[in-house]
Amino acid sequence: MALKRVKLLTDTGNKLQPVLRLKKRVQFLNVAANGQKVPTSSVILQLLHRNDSEAGRVGFTVTKKVGNAVIRNRVKRRLRGVMQELAQKNAFQGIDMVMIGRKNTYQKPYEAIVKDFSWALRKAGVALNK
Repeated sequence: MALKRVKLLTDTGNKLQPVLRLKKRVQFLNVAANGQKVPTSSVILQLLHRNDSEAGRVGFTVTKKVGNAVIRNRVKRRLRGVMQELAQKNAFQGIDMVMIGRKNTYQKPYEAIVKDFSWALRKAGVALNK
């Protein structure tokens, strides 16, 4: 499996811990088939608990139903921002996540998206630090 290691940046430019990204279609399909799905009004979370202590992996997807390329890219940027914010406070180890953007993600306030995503993680059994 070819995984790309990327470093997420905060608004101030400080580097965060490296986060592994899901890039291949087969990885997304594995999470969808074997994981659990938690829908919210702004994001759908698919989460798969692995039996290891390696770093968490995350993938982002937004369908064409959400809008044109400009809107889809903005939604993905917002989802990455949410992930950055929560990755600063939490170590997501041993899990694979897929964040699926919805039409509401584009218009909803950023804080509401963070709240929805945090709720979805808790519902899926991931302990979060506040």
